[in-house]
Amino acid sequence: MKTDTAVRHVTKPGANIFLELGFPPAEARRLQAASQKQINDTRLLKQQLMEAPSSWIAEHHLKQADAAEILMVSRPRASDVVNRKTAKFTIDTLVEMLSRIGKPVKLVVG
Repeated sequence: MKTDTAVRHVTKPGANIFLELGFPPAEARRLQAASQKQINDTRLLKQQLMEAPSSWIAEHHLKQADAAEILMVSRPRASDVVNRKTAKFTIDTLVEMLSRIGKPVKLVVG
C-alpha cells in the first residue's frame, strides 16, 4: 500500500487559515484573533518562565554541561535555555526545570 504524500494546497504566510477552511469571514476573523491572542499569551508565559533558569545559570557561572546535569536535560537543551529559545520548550518542561533549581512556580489566575 502506497501512502499519498502529495501536497495539494499551501497556505501563504499571514493568511487566515480559518477563511481557507471555509468559515464565514466574520467568524474567520474572530477565530484568527482568538488564535493569535492565545499564541501571544503562551509566548509571553514561556518567556517569563525561561527568565529564571537562564538567569540562574548565569548567576552561578555554570557551564552548560553542569547546568544540563542539574536540569536533567541534554547539553544542547541547556544551551537552548541559556539562549532563551522558548519555542523549543513546553510550559510543563520549563516548570519542571524551575522546580529542579529550587524555584517552584505558583500559578495565579485572574
